[in-house]
Parts: sequence; structure tokens; C-alpha cells
Amino acid sequence: MTTPQQAFVFDMDGTIVDNMAFHTDSWITFFERRGEKIDADEFFRATAGRQGGEIIRTYLGEQLSDQEVAALNHEKESVYRELYAPHRKAVDGFDALIAQAKAKGVKLAVGTAAPPANVEFTLDGLDLRRHFDAIVGATDVARGKPHPDVFLKAAELCGVAPEHCIVFEDAPLGVEAARRAGMRCIVLTTTLPASNFAGFDNVIAIVSDFTELKAELLFA
Repeated sequence: MTTPQQAFVFDMDGTIVDNMAFHTDSWITFFERRGEKIDADEFFRATAGRQGGEIIRTYLGEQLSDQEVAALNHEKESVYRELYAPHRKAVDGFDALIAQAKAKGVKLAVGTAAPPANVEFTLDGLDLRRHFDAIVGATDVARGKPHPDVFLKAAELCGVAPEHCIVFEDAPLGVEAARRAGMRCIVLTTTLPASNFAGFDNVIAIVSDFTELKAELLFA
């Protein structure tokens, strides 16, 4: 019996890199410039995994034009890249997991809400793009997480059925997107504690980083 093709689909921010605190800090700076105060923990739970334009319209008004949203999003992401650049590195164990997956013939993909400039900043800045069979970002799908679009597109580009994909995530909205896509999910507690993921029936493991993962879980 032939083993079905398998794929690993990685969220990027907070999963491949432990950077969500820098994203939150950049949003705080962005809103402070406009006289708005946000609660960091509440903001993360409500927005992590959503596209920047969706967040801006939610907080600043649905009436904003696409051009205005693009300019505002560019401002916010520029602040983020400036803050995070000195700290940019992959989460512990990521490189080893990628090498092991490639040796096993597993397809590799990224499914992120990040805009192209941030994908380039992270994946090219760390020389990781070469490892992936597919990269799906904010401009490649109409809807951000918790909608399943980004993960389904990644699976399609890899030629792998959703039920044979494992998603790696750090945010509840991302885990929900994986659930809606019919995909199992491994959670990294880079940003939130394990208790925030107790209600998801598609979560097969919760770990602090990639070094804790067992081969029999990943490659069974």
C-alpha cells in the first residue's frame, strides 16, 4: 500500500520565528500615533492570524479606501521590521525539523497572514525560502484566518489532501483556520500558554519549540 503524500504547513510569525511580541509592540506604536490605546493581550487574541488590512479596518473604520489601508499597513509593518530586525532568528529546532522532513519526502509550505515585504524580511532574511514547495501569504487569498483559505491554498499548491497536512501554529485563530481546513495542528506556545488551545479537537501536540516534537507523531 502506497503511503499518501504528506505536507507540513507552517504559519510564519510566532511559529517559524518568535516575533509576535514585536508585532504587538508595533501595533501599539501605530495606534498611539493616532491617540488610541490597546490592551496587548486582548489585541493579540483578537487579531493574531488576521491580515493587516482587516485589523486596520476593524479598529479605524470600514470606510477606509484600499489605498488608505495599504499606506497605513505599510507604516505599521515598517515599524515592526525596524523593531524585530536585530532579533531575527528561527525558533529552536526548526532547521532540524525541516531537514528531517525533506529527508522523509514531506512537502513543506508556509501559510501566513503576512504581507509580501514581511515574508521576504523573514524567509529571505534567514535564507529559508529555498526549503518550501509553496508559500501563501496575505495577497494570495481573499480572507485571513480563521478562514481556512491560506492553508487550503498551500495544500493545493503542494498537491496534498488536507487530511494529510499538519499545520504548525501559535495562535487560536490559526488553529481554527486549520480545523476548518480539515487539518491536524501542532501548537507552539511561543506566544500564548497551552490553556488557550484546550477547546480544539484538531490539536495533536502542544510544545514550546520544535525540539520537543517526536518523529513518530510527525511521520506516522
